[in-house]
Amino acid sequence: SSLLVCPPSSPSLSLAFLFVLTLSSLCHGACVEVDSDTEAVANEGFKLGCISCKMRGEVPATASVDWYFRAQDESEYTHIYSYEDEVGEITDERFTERLDWNGSKRTRDLQDGSIYILNVTYNDTGTYRCFFNRILTFSNYEYHTNASKTIFMNVVPRLTRGMASILSEVMMYVSIIGLQFWLVVEMIYCYRKISAAGEEALRESAAEYLAIASESKDNCAGVQVAE
Repeated sequence: SSLLVCPPSSPSLSLAFLFVLTLSSLCHGACVEVDSDTEAVANEGFKLGCISCKMRGEVPATASVDWYFRAQDESEYTHIYSYEDEVGEITDERFTERLDWNGSKRTRDLQDGSIYILNVTYNDTGTYRCFFNRILTFSNYEYHTNASKTIFMNVVPRLTRGMASILSEVMMYVSIIGLQFWLVVEMIYCYRKISAAGEEALRESAAEYLAIASESKDNCAGVQVAE
């Protein structure tokens, strides 16, 4: 069965409908390569992010991901995890039952190769590398590409806040206080302006009333003289 979607008859609604469809087509399958966090807290979980976007999103592809680890006191990398055909495998006993796939789900066209470490220990401090082995499938041939990311992870007793985070929070509070002060000043200014306008209108009304009363009195006097 198929679903037929009819656009609205109104021109303005039709334009909005087309705009929404355009945004939906642009957002579908979007990929952004974001750097991984690097500071993990001991005895907690931590996500090692690794994203490799395809240059040609419309080309079908399959990919596998391999992770390697080098501790601070080691000189060579050790293969610790592999993910292929929607199946992950831990290959280093140091991470037995502590690694889990946290990347692309229900697809062989992997673009997010992130993993999640459970119960982080200080021995997990070191350099991690993830490798993407991707096969792009064209009509007449296959094209192999590789990509890699390197992440240095540091394990700390508790999460520390960076100076940029502190400054951004301070600036946020300063902006809020400044906005509130500006609103108070604006309210006082508007109140005084409205009060001044009200007093002026009251004076004009009083003067107009006196003028009408005086004119009425003069008219009454003229009528009595005429009589």
